[in-house]
Amino acid sequence: MVPFRQFLLKIHSRCNLACDYCYVYESADQSWRDRPRAMAPGTVLRAAAHIAEHARTHGLREAHVVLHGGEPLLVGATRLDAVLRTLAEALDGVAALRVTLQTNGLRLAEDPALLPVLARHGVRIGVSLDGTEATHDRHRRRPDGRGSHAGVARALRLLTDGPHRDLYAGLLCAIDLAADPVETYEALLEFAPPRLNLLLPHATWHTPPPGLPTRTTPPRTAPGAVPAEPVPYARWLCAVFDRWYGAPRRETGIRLFEEIMALLLGGTARSEAVGLTPVDLVVVETDGTIEQADSLKVTYPGAPATGLDVFRHTFADAARHEAFRARQRGLAGLAPVCAACPRAAVCGGGLYAHRYHPAAAPTPFAAPSVYCADLAVLVDHIAGRLSRDVTATLLAAAGPAPG
Repeated sequence: MVPFRQFLLKIHSRCNLACDYCYVYESADQSWRDRPRAMAPGTVLRAAAHIAEHARTHGLREAHVVLHGGEPLLVGATRLDAVLRTLAEALDGVAALRVTLQTNGLRLAEDPALLPVLARHGVRIGVSLDGTEATHDRHRRRPDGRGSHAGVARALRLLTDGPHRDLYAGLLCAIDLAADPVETYEALLEFAPPRLNLLLPHATWHTPPPGLPTRTTPPRTAPGAVPAEPVPYARWLCAVFDRWYGAPRRETGIRLFEEIMALLLGGTARSEAVGLTPVDLVVVETDGTIEQADSLKVTYPGAPATGLDVFRHTFADAARHEAFRARQRGLAGLAPVCAACPRAAVCGGGLYAHRYHPAAAPTPFAAPSVYCADLAVLVDHIAGRLSRDVTATLLAAAGPAPG
């Protein structure tokens, strides 16, 4: 059994934005409609107790808790402080508590009481920003249709220019093919992020992302061959990679690129998006139900569900659940064509949700990723750059050939 090390708590199930690509509200799974808006104190208490129990049982030195939503800051400063105190008390003397929070940023600028609470508990803050104002406001709109970029920019200035710079974890950017990739990257750099995460739109073969075709059957490709599919996302990402990697100094980290590079050099990755590391994240919804990752909401109604909850079950029960075990099998859990591919250890078959196709066998997640061709081209591009640089470095170290 692989223990969980990341515990994602949905402390609020609603949002103050209406993003057109949202995988929670705009996808196949609509379970949010039947859940309470905020996680009740008793639910927080049960979840915290189970996190502590899991950490104690497995000898974890750290427990990573992610506060999520919806928009988690809609709980307000008082309730947020209570959640964080409950977690801290439960983990005291058991494991070091590491808390991050993913937010759209708007409430940070609107409610001055929030940042002091986050600072008091040492919560690291990730903010969603999709590049330039025009690109961001094309998708990340308020319910009345107004753009949200200006409000997010105000929140980011509070983080970058104020006394809470140490809380700033970085930016999350959803890829938009209509946006210039280098312009997008440089717009993100304006807010001096410690790290970026570039997110491929959550999609499947059945409901493909913009720019890729719908497939009635999973693709058939020889192992190792690049599928004969369009690769617009690879082209977009390769342009950003070349700009980032070729900069004269390190401007920021980009998680996807860094993890692919680490894997190519024989290391490991902690992301579900690439690599074969067993999944170690579990989700607790506002009503206390224990679920898999939110990305599965794009596949079919009820896909993240496990039938477990924090009132009747423990995280050990969840770790034994077949739904989690299926995502911890490494190479054995990939489609045969993926397992036989020389890139398998690096791309890892892509994100689990992105493999979904209703016609795949023996399970609907046994297809290659809908981004298979894009990942292949991106991995090969990064591998080529690394290979050239390593070769050049070794030749320089060896010095001139003897005459």
